[in-house]
Amino acid sequence: MARSTRSLIEKSLAISRQLTILADQSEAQCHDDGCAVLVGVIRDCAYKIRGRAEQEREVHRLRGKWELATAPSVE
Repeated sequence: MARSTRSLIEKSLAISRQLTILADQSEAQCHDDGCAVLVGVIRDCAYKIRGRAEQEREVHRLRGKWELATAPSVE
């Protein structure tokens, strides 16, 4: 797998985490319906990005093109 592809997937997962955190933090501060709708859109985008990135990661894993991080050996 091209390094750029792995980077894209990892960055997408990181962005989705950031969007989820933003939605969680903002939800408590919403004082009107418009703000609540925006938080919902942000959360929905985070879920969609995460879901698609996880699908791509799994496809690459099944093709043997995604190396999982290995735990350090204990000696």
